[in-house]
Amino acid sequence: MAVEATGHWTLPDSPYAMWVRGELDEYLRIPDDGTRVEVIGGEFVVSPAPVYAHAGIPSDIQESFLAARLADPGYPWRAVQAINLDLVEIGDGYIPDMVVVSTETHAEKRAEDSLHLHPHDLELVVEVTSSSNARHDRRPMFGRQVKPTKWSGYARTGVPYYLLVDRDHRQLGVTLFGEPNRGEGTYEVLGEWKFGESVRLPEPFDVEISTDAWKAWNA
Repeated sequence: MAVEATGHWTLPDSPYAMWVRGELDEYLRIPDDGTRVEVIGGEFVVSPAPVYAHAGIPSDIQESFLAARLADPGYPWRAVQAINLDLVEIGDGYIPDMVVVSTETHAEKRAEDSLHLHPHDLELVVEVTSSSNARHDRRPMFGRQVKPTKWSGYARTGVPYYLLVDRDHRQLGVTLFGEPNRGEGTYEVLGEWKFGESVRLPEPFDVEISTDAWKAWNA
């Protein structure tokens, strides 16, 4: 069974430096099968490719943004899946399930054939939890030792909105975070929905997302 692995290896350079140069996957001999390597809190994390039910959720969100554009050719947002996000300010590198960028940024990055986006390029980031890596997508657990997560990393680098789809049956639901506090690495909760309810993203997106087909991961 595929599981997440967190790295504590001796590398020829920092995990972030190798990740941003595109060398970390090759050094770790990661198979080209959808396995993802990210740098979270300065440590590399290897996660298996998402299962079909997981992958369907970003596709549903992307279709909602496409429907908004078809209804209004001037709609200013584009949703893109599985891009490399370089968080140079904190020395991390993520591969979000989805990001939402302006039409101008979308056109610019396609023309440049960019390898990475940066937090200032994004308006919204989407993560869908898996059983192997959910703790990295959520807010840090406060206790004796607080490890950074992607939630805190997005906040620290100023990503305006973070949509978290949690497929854990113990806390199933969708949460929209916003108003990032970069100094503290925290967000405010702007909206919460249960699976089966329609997620209505407010301005500047003004888009409705059906969650009828979304289900918990297999326990």
